[in-house]
Amino acid sequence: MMLGIIPARGGSKGIPRKNIRMIAGQPLIYWTIKSAKNFLLLDDFYVSTEDNEIATLALYYDQRY
Repeated sequence: MMLGIIPARGGSKGIPRKNIRMIAGQPLIYWTIKSAKNFLLLDDFYVSTEDNEIATLALYYDQRY
């Protein structure tokens, strides 16, 4: 079994709040989740975050996509 972990900090020093920044009409976390779901070697994945907004978006996009 192959497990993926997506670390998504809310307090990035380089680009603040980068995981919720819009890229091509979607937040960055959307594109990361989409890639994880399409990666055939992963059986499952988890998003690890301390930020409530990122967690909410991750749950939303995990169920939607």
